[in-house]
Amino acid sequence: MLRPEKGLTIDGFTLGDPLHEGGFATIWAVTHPLYRTPMILKAPKILDGDDGPTIVGFEIEQMIMPRLTGPHVPRIMGQGGFDSLPYIVQEAIPGHSLQSRFDMGPWALSDLLETAARVAEALAALHAQGAAHLDIKPANILTRETGEMVLIDFGLARHRDLPDLLEEEFRIPMGTYPYIAPEQVLQTRGDPRSDIFALGALLYEMATGRAPFGMPSKMKQLKKRLWLDPVPPRFLRPDLPEWLQEIILRALEVDPERRYQTAAQLRFDLQHPGQVVLTARGRKLKPDGWVTLWKRRRRMRGVTRLGATWARADVPILLVAVDLSPEGEALHDLLITWVRRMLTHQPDARVALVNVIRTAILGLDSGTDAAGQSIHVSRLVALKHWAADLKGGGLDGAGMNGGGLNGGGLDLPEAQLTFQVLENSDAAQAILDHAAQVGADHILMGARGHSTARRYLGSVSAKVVAEAAASVTVIRAPSPGAPSLSAQTTGAPSPGAPG
Repeated sequence: MLRPEKGLTIDGFTLGDPLHEGGFATIWAVTHPLYRTPMILKAPKILDGDDGPTIVGFEIEQMIMPRLTGPHVPRIMGQGGFDSLPYIVQEAIPGHSLQSRFDMGPWALSDLLETAARVAEALAALHAQGAAHLDIKPANILTRETGEMVLIDFGLARHRDLPDLLEEEFRIPMGTYPYIAPEQVLQTRGDPRSDIFALGALLYEMATGRAPFGMPSKMKQLKKRLWLDPVPPRFLRPDLPEWLQEIILRALEVDPERRYQTAAQLRFDLQHPGQVVLTARGRKLKPDGWVTLWKRRRRMRGVTRLGATWARADVPILLVAVDLSPEGEALHDLLITWVRRMLTHQPDARVALVNVIRTAILGLDSGTDAAGQSIHVSRLVALKHWAADLKGGGLDGAGMNGGGLNGGGLDLPEAQLTFQVLENSDAAQAILDHAAQVGADHILMGARGHSTARRYLGSVSAKVVAEAAASVTVIRAPSPGAPSLSAQTTGAPSPGAPG
């Protein structure tokens, strides 16, 4: 895989000077003979192999950003995959993010209202396109010369029409802790009202010069968000009007049902303060007492979910476990054939391709191979090359071994074909956990030939068949003289199934 450096040309884009290096990506000036617009190239930082979230987050950006339009998001000019150099090229937005202004302390009331209303306008436009940002913070908000706020960094975002790769692979809260919403703490992703909570946190900081929940760095601190209300802004800054505190604390309600339900509603109140209906929130002058906090904490102790999320479309999910090792090559064509066969009966099914890095067997400490390349990236690229047979015909170019069921192969859209590289010392458990996480209806996988080790220690496929809640089809390479398609399917898994 290429490394970004000044002077590198890829797909017609030539990298200029480096502009910024963050924790997860580098930003470069870039030019192209077909574009006069100033542009930047964003490339993920993949250094030590501990980069699963970085890789998945970058894939999410590449899936979501081309679907977004309008002045509140950057225009996309090009992107590249992990087989050469993963990148996104987008228009350059002049100027700095809002972070520098936040570092200066409390805002003047007029500036606060104008800026917050424009951020709310940007969120309303984003939500109208079926996306939730889920990482709203000062550093992710830029300003166009024409005044519109521009949202950037969609690595944690969710789109209602696309699978949520982050939710499917990771089971930890994703977001920037000072601004993350309570439902995100409970791992609910996809509720646009989470962005409204984050904007409420920005409003609080703009009004008081302090983050409403401090700067938590640990999960234990983060969970306090479920029961600990922030100090009333007017306790810190008595000159703030009651209607502004009403707006801020309503946006910061723990229960999303009690917040503003749309960003457009929040924007309206910011622009029409005389119409804000005051409640006890706006009149509150001191923090809650310990009895109130104790009762609220006790009430929230058993809560495991808040908010809503876009439900996945009512289509079956076919999880295909692909063995990319040399021993698994004999099954590749057969596995592709079975995927195509199943899709002829359920053409709308989503195909979730997974590969497992068996960390204990490989002895992975850093996640890189002997050449210093990320094993996670290498497997992801290999999985996508394997899937090219599904997208373009593959095999001998005629679909299924020279004719098969549907000749010219399949052309699955990005929302129907997804890729995940899992890491676990137990490959079977990784497949089982992932199948449960995505709600797989059917698991398709191969079984290697018999060996003494497999006979005494068991096999991956046998464990999956025995424990999976979904139906499982296990593919075997046919013996000489046997029919070309060899498989056994179980809808009620049992320990005696093949593997």
